[in-house]
Amino acid sequence: MSERTLEQVLEEDGILYHTSKGVSMRPLIREGKDILVIKKPAGRLKKYDIPLYKRDSGEYVLHRILKVREKDYVICGDNRWQKETGITDRHIIGVLTEINRGGKIITMKEPGYRIYVHLWCDLFFLRKPLLLCRRKLHGIKRRLGKWKKK
Repeated sequence: MSERTLEQVLEEDGILYHTSKGVSMRPLIREGKDILVIKKPAGRLKKYDIPLYKRDSGEYVLHRILKVREKDYVICGDNRWQKETGITDRHIIGVLTEINRGGKIITMKEPGYRIYVHLWCDLFFLRKPLLLCRRKLHGIKRRLGKWKKK
């Protein structure tokens, strides 16, 4: 029995339940913990949607749309500051509709989620310094932890 591709699951079932790999969408999506509900898109996607797309390299990616352009989308992970362009509708397989976090369902329409999205995306210019600062602090914390153990 062969495994179905993500595209086949969405085409045949209309819905995909999956966990994520990687940290590019933290803190919204926790790697290997949250169950993602992805459905086939109904038409062109909008700003702030989170598409599941397949790069030309064959890599599956789940990142947020920052800008909708005439022929493509500008996309970036919530834990990234480098934008990706050239993602077109032909690359998009599905769109995230819900996150199951330990039995609690987070929809993309909840007020708390919408506030998070607007703050994090509309203040994009602050993202790089904030993420770099967080990485530095994490590195210091890790080194201090090793120093305390000695």
